[in-house]
Formats: sequence, C-alpha cells, structure tokens
Amino acid sequence: MIRLQQASGGIDRRTFLKLSFGSGFALCAFPVGAQTAGGASPTPPAPPVPPSAFVGIDAAGTVTVTIGKLEFGQGVQTALPMIVAEELDADWSKVRCQLAPAGEAYKDPVFHMQMVGGSTSMKNCWTQYREVGARMRAMLLAAAARRFGVPPAQLKADSGVVTTPDGRRATYGELAAAALAEPVPASVQLKSPQQFRLIGKPVDRLDARDKSNGTQQFGIDMMLPGMRAVVMVHPPVFGGRVARVDTASAKAIAGVEEVYQVPLVGGATGLAIVASGFWAARRAREALRVEWDTTGVEKADSTALLARYRELARQPGTQASTADTAALATAPHRITAEFTFPYLAHTPMEPLNCTIDFRGDQCTVWAGSQFQTVDQANVAAVLGLKPEQVIFNTMMAGGGFGRRAVPTSDYLFEAAQVARARYAAGRREPIKMIWIREDDVRGGYYRPMHLHRVEIGHDGKGQVLAWKHVIVGQSITMGTPFESFTVKNGVDSTMVEGVAGSPYPFPIALQVHHPKVNVPVLWWRSVGHTHTAFVMETLVDELARSAGIDPVAYRRTLLREHKRHSAALDLAVERSGYGKRRLAAGRAWGVAVHESFDTVVAYIVEASMRGNQPVVHRVTAAVHCNMPINPRTIEAQVQGGMLMGLGTTLPGAQITLKDGVVQQGNWNDYRLATHADMPAQVAVYIVPSADPPTGIGETAVPPIAPALANAVAALTGKRYRSLPFGDVT
Repeated sequence: MIRLQQASGGIDRRTFLKLSFGSGFALCAFPVGAQTAGGASPTPPAPPVPPSAFVGIDAAGTVTVTIGKLEFGQGVQTALPMIVAEELDADWSKVRCQLAPAGEAYKDPVFHMQMVGGSTSMKNCWTQYREVGARMRAMLLAAAARRFGVPPAQLKADSGVVTTPDGRRATYGELAAAALAEPVPASVQLKSPQQFRLIGKPVDRLDARDKSNGTQQFGIDMMLPGMRAVVMVHPPVFGGRVARVDTASAKAIAGVEEVYQVPLVGGATGLAIVASGFWAARRAREALRVEWDTTGVEKADSTALLARYRELARQPGTQASTADTAALATAPHRITAEFTFPYLAHTPMEPLNCTIDFRGDQCTVWAGSQFQTVDQANVAAVLGLKPEQVIFNTMMAGGGFGRRAVPTSDYLFEAAQVARARYAAGRREPIKMIWIREDDVRGGYYRPMHLHRVEIGHDGKGQVLAWKHVIVGQSITMGTPFESFTVKNGVDSTMVEGVAGSPYPFPIALQVHHPKVNVPVLWWRSVGHTHTAFVMETLVDELARSAGIDPVAYRRTLLREHKRHSAALDLAVERSGYGKRRLAAGRAWGVAVHESFDTVVAYIVEASMRGNQPVVHRVTAAVHCNMPINPRTIEAQVQGGMLMGLGTTLPGAQITLKDGVVQQGNWNDYRLATHADMPAQVAVYIVPSADPPTGIGETAVPPIAPALANAVAALTGKRYRSLPFGDVT
C-alpha cells in the first residue's frame, strides 16, 4: 500500500524570520563584540551568556568547550576552543571540544541563528568566545580568592592552575564547582594580541586522531536500537510527481517493510522505502517500477539555457552599478568576451543523512547541519510541533560546501515526512534516512549556471576607458527567506560579488538578468566569487599583456590603495621567486589575487602544457585573513580550497541537463579533483596581522582557476573563457 502524507512545505518566511533572526539579520557580515585590547568592534550590550553553556571543567581539570557550529572539515572544533582557552589560560593538553545541539545560547552573534556559512565562524565568534573564556577565568579567580582569602587581582592563572603570591595552588578542576556559583561578570578585560600564547601558533586539530583511526562518529554512523533505514526515490525531473507505482517486487525483498509516497519540497512527490537495513532499502529502490507525471513541469536543457542566456546578455538588464560607457564607441582598443560557467554539484564525501526519533509530542534529530535553527524549525513544522519540542543534535559531517545549509531543509523535510507517516501508522522505531550520492547529484541543489558578457574599451596602455558588464544567472536567494537581506533593487548580491565593489578602479557598468529556471540552486563554496573572480582576474591579466605591462606590476598599480591586497600579492611574489627565478623550459607564471569574505588570497602558479591540457607544477599562496587563529588550519584550508578550485577547470566538472534530467550521477561521470591533480609543490604563507580575524573556509577557491588560465595564456597566447577548461580562444 502506498500512503501519501500531506503536510506543510516547511516554515514560511515570516516564521523563519521570527525564529531565526529576531534582533536583525544580515547576510553581509559586520563587526561584533565589545571594544577590546585586541581591536574588536562594539555592538549593543547584551546580557552575557553563562560561560557554563560553553565551558565545562571536570574534577581532573579537563576543559570541554561546546561550540555552536558544525564541524565538517573547516577546523572550528580546534580554532574556537583555542580562542576560549587563550583567554581562560587553560592547559591546552587538557582541552576537548563537543558540538552543541540547537539552542538559543549557540546562535551566531551576528546572524542570530545557529549556523555555519559565509566563512564567518572566526570573524563572528571572535569576541564572543574570547569573552566566554575570560568570564570563566574571572569566575575561577573569584572562587580561588574565596578559598585563599586573597584579592583576585593578586592571583595568577596559568595553564589551568591558580597560584597565590605565597605559592599556594589550586587547579581549575578543584575550583570548577565553586566557580559556577560565582556571579557572571558583565564585562571583562581581554588580552592584547601581544599577550597571546596559543592564538597564532600552529596547533594540531583536536579531531585529527579520531578521524585518522576511524573512531570519529559522523551523522551517517548513527545507530539506535530498532532503527530502520530509509532510502528515497525522487522524480527524474524537478517538480515531477508519482503517477503510478508497482511495489510488489520491492516488498518481496527481505527486510523491506513499507513504501510511502511523501511530499517533497516544492510540491513534488517521491517515494520512501523503509527497511530493516540500508542494503535492503537500496535493493528495493532498484526494484520499484515507477511512472512519473511531469505534466506542466519545465524541463530544463543546458544547451537551450545557454542560447537563452546569450540572448538575455544582449538585452537591457537590471542595473547593479552605473558608469559612463560612451567611450566604448571611440576607444582605440576593445575586448569583447563571453564567459560561461556550468551548474556544479556539492557532492560532499559523506552523503546527506539524518536520524529521527519521533515520539508524538517530542522528536529527537541527529544530523550534520549547517543550519541548526532552520532545520529544527522545519522539522517541527512538518511534525506539528514547536521548535523547542525538537531536540536537534549536531553531528560531525563529512564535508558540505554549502549543501548542508538549505533554507528548505530538503532531506530533513523528507525524513520528517516519513517519521510522521510511520507514527500515524502506529510505528515507533527511529529512522535513518540516507540520500545515496545519485540522489544528491541528480536531484539536489546546484551552484547556478552563469554567463558573463563583457565589453571593455581601453587605450592599449593599461587605462580602461569604459567597461560594460552583464551577468545572467539564477538568483540563489529570491523566493527564500533570505531575499529581503540579499536582493536589493532586483539584484541578488550573491551573484555580483567580486564584480560589484571590485578593488580595481575600473568604470564598470554592471547589469544582471535573473531568469527563472526549474533547477534548484544554492550557494556553493565561495558562492558568486566562483565565477566573478575568474572573469575579473583573467581580464585584468589580458589588459596588462595587451599593454605590454607585467601582470604583477599592473596589479600593484591598480591596487595601491588596497593595502591588504597589495600585502598578499607582494608576499606571494616574494616567496615564489616570480620575476627572479628562471623557470624550466615550457613553463610560465600565472597570477591572480582576489578578495572574498573579507580575506585576500593571492596565487602565483607555475604551469606547462601537456598536449591540450595544462599541468600545474607549483603553487605559492599568500593569505591576508587578519589575525591567524591556527596557521595549521589556514594552511589546510588553502590547500583544500585550491584543489577544489583546480577541480572546476577539469574536463567533466559540470552538471548538464537534457529534457529536464540531470545527466550526471556520481563521481564516475561528475569530475572532481583528486590527489593525482594536486600540484607537486604547494606553499602557503600568511600575512602577519593583529586585526580581528576574517574568513578562510571558502576564500582559497576563487583565484586559482584564473591564475592557471593566465599561465596558459602566457604559454599559448590564447584565453580560456569558460569553466571547465575546454578550447582556448
């Protein structure tokens, strides 16, 4: 029997705003925290959260820091405890970390919701987590002062021990219980950067050992007594609905219990197979015979979309920035270029999954979520509960790249629908849903397809006289609760970032088109910068070479007012030996520098050609992310982001559609970079700074593809105008 369970499509925009943002949300980041010796910026005062929500100290002196973020490879499970431990003066060898469940105390202090995104964890939590550590330290000192009869100002805290002037000592473990009874100080004095002993030092990750020996538990590893496995069957075309299904063959497989027809996000319907184990459900999926109704559903086609985008690019669009383009008609030199970028899938290593235990008046969820507040509310809406009736446990996740930050909570929405159907049928077993990779590649969310058309008039000596720029692509945020914060005057800021507000002093007239397409889109690691950086950095390089100016010298002139860009570029140039070291025959330099999420990354690459394919031999990266919390994590993030960015250049690194159906399904036909694509030499350098930290998780992705393209242009005299790399022009 097939059962269709009707339920809401999730929380609406008003509810989303009320639940998530309360005191004012903005996707654009802004400084937070009280003014401190470390240089953080002020915000309106708020009652301090008790440090006990974030810091636990046991009798042995082990300090456990609870963080409100998801750890999925970016290193927050080490960096945030480092911030707390620095101000706490803890013994780092005794510091541990755990991920917080969804809860009010753990909401991001800027976004006012619990989330990870936009490379903001260090930036937004810098002051908050320092104050947590400093408040806990003050309470420990107050407890020690009572014990020893000594004023707190005369006590010294160091490496988890409080010492009196006459040498009496008490460990944090001995003082912890009494410290929690002390009042939480409203304000605390934070250290100056010159006093840091942990922050800025390369530190091994707290989760490295468990990940290396296989004991780390991810969401997909969750096991509960009596738990059932759930595998979904999604329509082949977005928005399709089940017309007819024959379940006999599927139910004949041992272990298969039921097949439910459930609503999907956006009005489609799908099938949920429930079985005693994953393999039985997976086999049943293949045995199902389903007919789909796609009547009235747009069937997107990549070839047709490209033609449509080209037509739009030649038509007036929505103005994003203005400039006088009259000089295009009379400029002595002209560049006209079209750039294309395909849909991209996220494909994290760990497939999407969640575990739900629904008990009628309460539900417990285990998931690796970037959007705990949103996912908790969406699950509650499906089940007819209040968010506080949903206990939402954050699990370690094996990658995400934005895919686990979905306003619709698509896979959790589906799991909640199945849990609801099971409960209505009298079943009380917990369920674990796993989207196999083909589900996500063929029916998930994508980085939008984009087309840029650029016309530049210049004098042949490096001076740009006019720049007309059109971008065509779907909006990520229109129609979502984020629209009012990211879309201004009809322009989705996440699409134009990297062109609008460019540090280059060019007179850019920018227009956009946001076509409606029946393909679900979402932020993908570094969002709009994934395509805008390629366009801007290859065109800057082309302008330099057309004027006979060294590309580095040209950028230095253009960026002289932007000190952080200049510092990153200069450091990369110095460390690479650019212009000083003689390259092997058949090799050339490639340069790019780009700011995203308030961090600047500069690359100098050495590349050659092997037939028609470029080969990267060496990459020198310089990063300006202000205060480096953990240089070891920064190095790893740059290495990983660089390889991911190189992956976008590889043949096959694209999602294509034909008659509404995604043509790729897994890593056999959707190309990702692997160890074999890693350059032989990669060096990462960090520009020293004592200013409050900026982002690092996404910022290494955008500049590497244009740096490589610029090296190819130096070798061949021809330009790549699209990703992945195809023919050069």
